[in-house]
Amino acid sequence: MPIMQVQYGAGQLDTSSKAELARRLTDVLIRMEGGANTHGGRAFAWVMFSELPESDWWVGGAADDGFVATPGKFLVTVTIPEGYMNAAHKNEVHAWVAEALLAATHTAGLPGAGASILVVIDEVTEGNWSAAGQPISLERIADSVGLSKDGERFAWSRQYFEAKVRMLDAAGYPRDAGGVMPSQDRS
Repeated sequence: MPIMQVQYGAGQLDTSSKAELARRLTDVLIRMEGGANTHGGRAFAWVMFSELPESDWWVGGAADDGFVATPGKFLVTVTIPEGYMNAAHKNEVHAWVAEALLAATHTAGLPGAGASILVVIDEVTEGNWSAAGQPISLERIADSVGLSKDGERFAWSRQYFEAKVRMLDAAGYPRDAGGVMPSQDRS
């Protein structure tokens, strides 16, 4: 259930470029989900925009764009389930988001373009996400979007949580501390 929140400076996106960027970022979200271009995968692909007035976004101690590179100030927070991406997957997401922004703003290839596009990947601990009042586990997300639990991507997630269970056990965490896949529940 990845979510992208795009904060940008006032006037940097018009309606048309925002729609193009939303389409491109949705494509990134689908690729992030292992290509889950299904109804369920698209239903989980959320993109939200927040335009900030120039007086509310300061860089280098100034509210103008003196320290800002083309195409302007962009902060994209990508929220993902914990244990879903290894370092290589995260690096792909950083690149894909920058590419999408540069393409949507028609600034790809300009000298220094993209230096002020910041991307933060925020992982939500397993068990801390819900919909309709029910926790959404990584296993449930895989089922909803049609991601194979037998594939390489999910195998990595399973290994991640197996290691987390060993770490929690070794550190003496209470068995009901949560934060693991339901199939690996320790309680």
